[in-house]
Amino acid sequence: MSVLIFIDHSEGHVKKASLEALSYGAAVAQQLGTTAEGLLLGTVTEDLAALGKYGVKKIHQLAQDSLNHLDAQVYGKVIAEAVSATGATVVIFSNNLSGKAVAPRVAARLKAGLVAGAVALPDTSNGFVVKKNVFSGKAFAHISLTSPIKVVALNPNSFAAKTSDGQAEVAALNVQADTPKVKVVSATQASGQVPLTEAEIVVSGGRGLKGPENWGMVEELARLLGAATACSRPVADAHWRPHNEHVGQTGIAIAPNLYIAIGISGAIQHLAGVNRSKVIAVINKDPEAPFFKAADYGIVGDAFEVVPKLIAAVKKLKGLA
Repeated sequence: MSVLIFIDHSEGHVKKASLEALSYGAAVAQQLGTTAEGLLLGTVTEDLAALGKYGVKKIHQLAQDSLNHLDAQVYGKVIAEAVSATGATVVIFSNNLSGKAVAPRVAARLKAGLVAGAVALPDTSNGFVVKKNVFSGKAFAHISLTSPIKVVALNPNSFAAKTSDGQAEVAALNVQADTPKVKVVSATQASGQVPLTEAEIVVSGGRGLKGPENWGMVEELARLLGAATACSRPVADAHWRPHNEHVGQTGIAIAPNLYIAIGISGAIQHLAGVNRSKVIAVINKDPEAPFFKAADYGIVGDAFEVVPKLIAAVKKLKGLA
């Protein structure tokens, strides 16, 4: 009768979104009066026992190198068998790229109800009701799960990772994994110091920057803030920036603590991918730009005048000027 949390990882490191999922799962377990346990497929360099500080009592690991690369079919089968083996009644994923690929497969195998995109702890006062975003973040829905096993995929950055003292027991998972049908021949890692999906701060540029030759100030501001860089779809389509930086409804959906939009008008398709940001700051010379209606802070001005002044202010604040 436990809560089982899937631990996603990449390049040997547990992803930030999974740390949030661990804390979320531990809080759900506390609500239900049960224990929280983690599940990791593959190998990582971190000390798994230390993940106990996020509230989990036990980590189940299937330490096969072949599982270090995601194969949704293989993962789905193994996780479903792990749920049955551990007797878990609630399964938690992060609603990131891996979770979106695997959670529905697990739910289908277990005939379990699924809520993808949860943004808050479930209401367990009368059943099991989960709040989630709908209509590209314009509204919320409250979904009641009545199946014996429940699957919840938590939106990244919607529940803070909380730590305390604690160590987790690490145990080998006695489940047979199929040989992955997908073979990774090579991998090209996206450039940039901060992965876009993991970034706390994102600095993004649009067509208002007029050309790729002007991206230096965006990159400099991002470097000073320890941020990731992003762009709107027209910028990626024009090949000013790589497509892996495209955020929006047809690109990557992100939810950083701070999203700085420079020279982006804020079309509805772009807003759909960034409106879960905690704070949105917009710099645009058009006072009628739609983005200002969604922004927490806005500067009406020419980016080529505003951004250099912002860079200078950050340097001064950090004692770099």
